[in-house]
Amino acid sequence: MKEWLKKIKSRSNLDSDTLSLIVAIGFMALAIINPSIPLKHNIYNYMFVADISQSMNTVDMSIMNKPVSRLQYMKHSLHEIMSELPCGTKVSIGMFVGVSVAASYTPIEVCENFDAIEDTIDHLDWRAGWSGNSRIRESFFNLARLIRSFPENSQVVYFTDGEEAPKLHTFNTRDLGQFQGGNDWVIVGVGSLKGAPIPKLDGKNQLIGYWSSDSFGLQPGIAQISEANLGTRDNVVAGGESDRYISKLDEAYLKDITKQIDGIYVRGDSVLNILSAMKKQKPAWQDTADFHLKWFFASLAGIIFSLRFISIKHIKQYVIKRRK
Repeated sequence: MKEWLKKIKSRSNLDSDTLSLIVAIGFMALAIINPSIPLKHNIYNYMFVADISQSMNTVDMSIMNKPVSRLQYMKHSLHEIMSELPCGTKVSIGMFVGVSVAASYTPIEVCENFDAIEDTIDHLDWRAGWSGNSRIRESFFNLARLIRSFPENSQVVYFTDGEEAPKLHTFNTRDLGQFQGGNDWVIVGVGSLKGAPIPKLDGKNQLIGYWSSDSFGLQPGIAQISEANLGTRDNVVAGGESDRYISKLDEAYLKDITKQIDGIYVRGDSVLNILSAMKKQKPAWQDTADFHLKWFFASLAGIIFSLRFISIKHIKQYVIKRRK
């Protein structure tokens, strides 16, 4: 009886080894053929819009307990966001001032062009502005047209303090009721609710004073509208603290216009909150790509082939030895 059991066991072991070897060879053959299955995956393209108007020079934010301007804080946030984006994501950096947005380039892949994108962010500067005003509502229409000119659709992440200059009134408030294209845009509010004066800087970025309240006074009528289109602004510098215009994050206004365009508003004091809001955006589009199974079958072959050399007896001996 014992001899018969030994023969059965010996024959069974031989069949298992042979079978495992055949299966391993079969999986290796499949790995060489390299079959694939079509899988749908989301494509994410982003247009990051940076407000570079002069109100973004207001120092009412902080990084590591050090006071910084809204512009510096925005650049810091953009750097952190870029480091969190997965490879395959495409990114463009745009600048907003006046009534329009200019793109530095059409969306490019973030990992292959990481240094170039980081350099673009580093060079965001209010002196690159081509207008003295900031008309956020108007910029939405120009931004939508700009994105339609891209070879691929893009989602928008728009950084701004909500400062409209000149101030809005009946004659210069653009109706957003018929606006199309803002679905899922993320509007990021940058600045404090307490506010601070807007510094007036010279061409060398040296402080020469602060913008006065007169610079932002309401002047209803056609003259104001024409002035806005020309991109000029009252050049008055405040003489004392009482004359300074205090700029604040206009969160109520940003929430209102975000709602009107069916977008998503988030305050920009947390990169995690911005990334969370971006996850709510729909992908730019979906594409189908082949998922190759070469390494999957090769791994299975390797595992099965290796198991042939692992003895249960050796495993038991190892466990007993570990217990001692």
